[in-house]
Amino acid sequence: MLVITRRRGESIMIGDGIEIRILRAGRDGVRIGVVAPASLPVHRQEIYQQICDANRAAAAPAPDAEQRAAIEALIGAPRR
Repeated sequence: MLVITRRRGESIMIGDGIEIRILRAGRDGVRIGVVAPASLPVHRQEIYQQICDANRAAAAPAPDAEQRAAIEALIGAPRR
């Protein structure tokens, strides 16, 4: 991990197209700005983790009849 000290208004460049700028620093945290190409998704880590979890769940195989029955027994039969 590279550790860099920056002050308000200063920036860090990542490659040719990504700029990380320090907007404000205080006791409760640091506000940063990210300038990146629109084709590059930028997310907070916790949001990125939720996206990854949702993608994994969507790609998981559907439960078979036995698993479905066990799930329905736990949560109750689905309403139709």
